[in-house]
Amino acid sequence: MLQAATLKFLKDLKKNNNKPWFEKNKDLYLGAKEDIELLVEQVIEGFGKIDPDIANLQPKDCTYRIYRDVRFSKDKTPYKINMGAYLNRGGKKAPTAGYYMHIEPGRSMAGGGLWMPLAPELNKVRQEIDYSLSEWNSIVTARGFKKNFSEGLEKEDQLSRPPKGYEEGNPAIEFLKLKSFIVTRSFTDAEVQSKSFAKELVKTFESMKDFVYFLNRAQH
Repeated sequence: MLQAATLKFLKDLKKNNNKPWFEKNKDLYLGAKEDIELLVEQVIEGFGKIDPDIANLQPKDCTYRIYRDVRFSKDKTPYKINMGAYLNRGGKKAPTAGYYMHIEPGRSMAGGGLWMPLAPELNKVRQEIDYSLSEWNSIVTARGFKKNFSEGLEKEDQLSRPPKGYEEGNPAIEFLKLKSFIVTRSFTDAEVQSKSFAKELVKTFESMKDFVYFLNRAQH
Protein backbone atom coordinates (compact mmCIF):
# COMPACT_ATOMS: atom_id res chain seq x y z
CA MET A 1 0.00 0.00 0.00
CA LEU A 2 1.01 3.59 -0.50
CA GLN A 3 0.66 6.28 2.12
CA ALA A 4 -1.90 9.06 1.66
CA ALA A 5 1.00 11.51 2.08
CA THR A 6 2.55 10.25 -1.16
CA LEU A 7 -0.55 11.02 -3.21
CA LYS A 8 -0.94 14.36 -1.44
CA PHE A 9 2.65 15.27 -2.29
CA LEU A 10 2.01 14.52 -5.97
CA LYS A 11 -1.22 16.53 -5.95
CA ASP A 12 0.55 19.49 -4.37
CA LEU A 13 3.48 19.17 -6.76
CA LYS A 14 1.11 19.39 -9.73
CA LYS A 15 -0.13 22.74 -8.38
CA ASN A 16 3.37 23.98 -7.49
CA ASN A 17 5.68 22.60 -10.14
CA ASN A 18 8.62 24.89 -9.49
CA LYS A 19 12.02 24.61 -7.85
CA PRO A 20 11.43 26.93 -4.84
CA TRP A 21 8.36 24.95 -3.72
CA PHE A 22 10.09 21.62 -4.32
CA GLU A 23 13.17 22.59 -2.35
CA LYS A 24 11.00 23.84 0.50
CA ASN A 25 9.16 20.51 0.56
CA LYS A 26 12.15 18.24 -0.11
CA ASP A 27 11.41 16.15 3.00
CA LEU A 28 7.93 15.36 1.66
CA TYR A 29 9.46 14.27 -1.63
CA LEU A 30 12.01 12.04 0.10
CA GLY A 31 9.21 10.43 2.12
CA ALA A 32 7.19 9.78 -1.06
CA LYS A 33 10.27 8.40 -2.82
CA GLU A 34 10.94 6.01 0.05
CA ASP A 35 7.28 4.95 0.02
CA ILE A 36 7.42 4.15 -3.71
CA GLU A 37 10.69 2.26 -3.35
CA LEU A 38 9.23 0.15 -0.55
CA LEU A 39 6.28 -0.73 -2.79
CA VAL A 40 8.62 -1.64 -5.64
CA GLU A 41 10.68 -3.79 -3.27
CA GLN A 42 7.53 -5.67 -2.20
CA VAL A 43 6.53 -6.25 -5.81
CA ILE A 44 10.01 -7.48 -6.75
CA GLU A 45 9.96 -9.85 -3.80
CA GLY A 46 6.53 -11.23 -4.71
CA PHE A 47 6.80 -11.28 -8.47
CA GLY A 48 10.41 -12.45 -8.44
CA LYS A 49 9.13 -15.83 -7.23
CA ILE A 50 7.09 -16.05 -10.44
CA ASP A 51 9.46 -14.41 -12.92
CA PRO A 52 13.13 -15.18 -12.10
CA ASP A 53 14.25 -12.39 -14.46
CA ILE A 54 12.89 -9.90 -11.93
CA ALA A 55 14.10 -11.53 -8.70
CA ASN A 56 17.53 -9.85 -8.51
CA LEU A 57 16.42 -6.33 -9.34
CA GLN A 58 16.78 -3.53 -6.81
CA PRO A 59 14.26 -0.65 -6.49
CA LYS A 60 16.94 1.80 -7.67
CA ASP A 61 17.25 -0.24 -10.90
CA CYS A 62 13.57 0.26 -11.59
CA THR A 63 12.31 3.58 -10.26
CA TYR A 64 12.34 6.70 -12.39
CA ARG A 65 13.77 10.07 -11.39
CA ILE A 66 11.24 12.79 -10.66
CA TYR A 67 13.36 15.38 -12.43
CA ARG A 68 12.30 16.05 -16.01
CA ASP A 69 14.72 16.44 -18.90
CA VAL A 70 13.50 19.75 -20.32
CA ARG A 71 16.30 20.35 -22.83
CA PHE A 72 14.23 19.46 -25.88
CA SER A 73 10.74 20.07 -24.49
CA LYS A 74 8.43 23.07 -24.81
CA ASP A 75 7.14 22.18 -21.35
CA LYS A 76 9.78 23.57 -18.99
CA THR A 77 8.18 22.44 -15.70
CA PRO A 78 11.07 20.83 -13.82
CA TYR A 79 9.34 17.84 -12.19
CA LYS A 80 7.20 14.90 -13.21
CA ILE A 81 3.79 14.82 -11.51
CA ASN A 82 3.91 11.04 -11.20
CA MET A 83 6.21 8.41 -9.77
CA GLY A 84 6.82 5.16 -11.54
CA ALA A 85 8.93 2.06 -11.96
CA TYR A 86 9.79 -0.28 -14.81
CA LEU A 87 10.63 -3.87 -13.92
CA ASN A 88 12.82 -5.21 -16.66
CA ARG A 89 15.55 -7.84 -16.54
CA GLY A 90 17.96 -5.31 -18.05
CA GLY A 91 16.95 -2.39 -15.83
CA LYS A 92 14.62 0.51 -16.50
CA LYS A 93 16.54 1.76 -19.54
CA ALA A 94 16.65 -1.59 -21.34
CA PRO A 95 14.81 -1.72 -24.69
CA THR A 96 13.25 -5.10 -23.94
CA ALA A 97 9.65 -5.73 -22.82
CA GLY A 98 8.85 -5.44 -19.12
CA TYR A 99 6.38 -4.46 -16.42
CA TYR A 100 5.42 -0.89 -15.56
CA MET A 101 3.69 0.81 -12.64
CA HIS A 102 2.62 4.44 -12.65
CA ILE A 103 1.46 6.33 -9.56
CA GLU A 104 -0.42 9.58 -10.16
CA PRO A 105 -3.49 10.84 -8.27
CA GLY A 106 -6.54 9.90 -10.32
CA ARG A 107 -4.43 8.28 -13.05
CA SER A 108 -2.52 5.39 -11.47
CA MET A 109 -2.09 2.28 -13.57
CA ALA A 110 0.01 -0.82 -14.19
CA GLY A 111 0.83 -2.89 -17.23
CA GLY A 112 3.69 -2.91 -19.66
CA GLY A 113 4.95 -4.64 -22.76
CA LEU A 114 7.13 -3.18 -25.51
CA TRP A 115 6.92 0.53 -26.31
CA MET A 116 8.00 1.90 -29.72
CA PRO A 117 10.77 -0.62 -30.52
CA LEU A 118 13.25 0.26 -33.24
CA ALA A 119 12.48 -1.00 -36.74
CA PRO A 120 14.63 -4.19 -36.60
CA GLU A 121 13.06 -5.31 -33.31
CA LEU A 122 9.57 -4.29 -34.44
CA ASN A 123 9.94 -6.36 -37.60
CA LYS A 124 11.03 -9.36 -35.54
CA VAL A 125 7.99 -9.07 -33.27
CA ARG A 126 5.65 -8.79 -36.24
CA GLN A 127 7.26 -11.83 -37.84
CA GLU A 128 6.94 -13.85 -34.63
CA ILE A 129 3.26 -12.92 -34.27
CA ASP A 130 2.65 -13.88 -37.90
CA TYR A 131 4.48 -17.21 -37.53
CA SER A 132 3.07 -18.05 -34.08
CA LEU A 133 -0.41 -16.53 -34.27
CA SER A 134 -2.16 -19.34 -32.45
CA GLU A 135 0.24 -19.04 -29.50
CA TRP A 136 -0.07 -15.23 -29.52
CA ASN A 137 -3.88 -15.44 -29.59
CA SER A 138 -3.88 -17.88 -26.69
CA ILE A 139 -1.80 -15.38 -24.67
CA VAL A 140 -3.90 -12.28 -25.38
CA THR A 141 -7.20 -14.14 -24.89
CA ALA A 142 -6.16 -15.97 -21.71
CA ARG A 143 -8.64 -15.55 -18.87
CA GLY A 144 -6.37 -13.63 -16.48
CA PHE A 145 -5.01 -11.43 -19.26
CA LYS A 146 -8.47 -10.42 -20.46
CA LYS A 147 -9.68 -9.86 -16.90
CA ASN A 148 -6.89 -7.40 -16.13
CA PHE A 149 -6.62 -5.83 -19.57
CA SER A 150 -10.21 -5.86 -20.77
CA GLU A 151 -9.55 -3.26 -23.48
CA GLY A 152 -6.78 -5.35 -25.02
CA LEU A 153 -3.64 -3.88 -26.54
CA GLU A 154 -3.43 -0.10 -26.87
CA LYS A 155 -4.01 0.96 -30.45
CA GLU A 156 -3.01 4.62 -30.38
CA ASP A 157 0.20 3.94 -32.27
CA GLN A 158 -0.64 1.92 -35.35
CA LEU A 159 -0.32 2.02 -39.09
CA SER A 160 -3.30 2.86 -41.25
CA ARG A 161 -2.11 0.35 -43.87
CA PRO A 162 -0.44 -3.05 -43.55
CA PRO A 163 3.32 -2.97 -42.93
CA LYS A 164 5.58 -3.89 -45.80
CA GLY A 165 5.40 -7.59 -46.62
CA TYR A 166 1.93 -8.20 -45.17
CA GLU A 167 -1.55 -8.16 -46.70
CA GLU A 168 -4.72 -6.61 -45.30
CA GLY A 169 -6.28 -10.07 -45.23
CA ASN A 170 -3.63 -11.50 -42.89
CA PRO A 171 -5.45 -12.95 -39.85
CA ALA A 172 -2.96 -11.19 -37.55
CA ILE A 173 -3.27 -7.80 -39.28
CA GLU A 174 -4.76 -5.97 -36.25
CA PHE A 175 -1.57 -6.77 -34.35
CA LEU A 176 0.84 -6.40 -37.26
CA LYS A 177 -0.20 -2.76 -37.72
CA LEU A 178 0.81 -1.88 -34.15
CA LYS A 179 4.01 0.06 -33.48
CA SER A 180 3.89 -0.65 -29.73
CA PHE A 181 2.65 -3.69 -27.82
CA ILE A 182 1.30 -2.28 -24.58
CA VAL A 183 -1.46 -3.20 -22.11
CA THR A 184 -2.58 -1.26 -19.03
CA ARG A 185 -5.15 -1.37 -16.26
CA SER A 186 -6.18 1.53 -14.02
CA PHE A 187 -6.22 1.79 -10.23
CA THR A 188 -8.21 4.24 -8.14
CA ASP A 189 -6.57 6.27 -5.40
CA ALA A 190 -8.37 4.06 -2.86
CA GLU A 191 -6.97 0.88 -4.48
CA VAL A 192 -3.46 2.33 -4.50
CA GLN A 193 -3.72 2.94 -0.75
CA SER A 194 -5.19 -0.48 0.08
CA LYS A 195 -3.16 -3.08 1.96
CA SER A 196 -3.51 -5.50 -0.94
CA PHE A 197 -2.09 -3.16 -3.59
CA ALA A 198 1.34 -4.80 -3.85
CA LYS A 199 -0.28 -8.24 -4.18
CA GLU A 200 -2.64 -6.87 -6.84
CA LEU A 201 0.33 -5.54 -8.81
CA VAL A 202 1.98 -8.97 -8.60
CA LYS A 203 -1.22 -10.61 -9.90
CA THR A 204 -1.42 -8.06 -12.70
CA PHE A 205 2.16 -8.69 -13.79
CA GLU A 206 1.72 -12.46 -13.48
CA SER A 207 -1.21 -12.33 -15.91
CA MET A 208 1.01 -10.68 -18.54
CA LYS A 209 4.18 -12.73 -18.00
CA ASP A 210 3.63 -14.88 -21.11
CA PHE A 211 2.94 -11.69 -23.11
CA VAL A 212 6.27 -10.16 -22.03
CA TYR A 213 8.16 -13.41 -22.60
CA PHE A 214 6.74 -13.74 -26.12
CA LEU A 215 7.81 -10.19 -27.02
CA ASN A 216 11.30 -10.71 -25.66
CA ARG A 217 11.71 -14.07 -27.34
CA ALA A 218 10.72 -12.50 -30.65
CA GLN A 219 13.58 -10.02 -30.49
CA HIS A 220 16.30 -12.65 -30.25
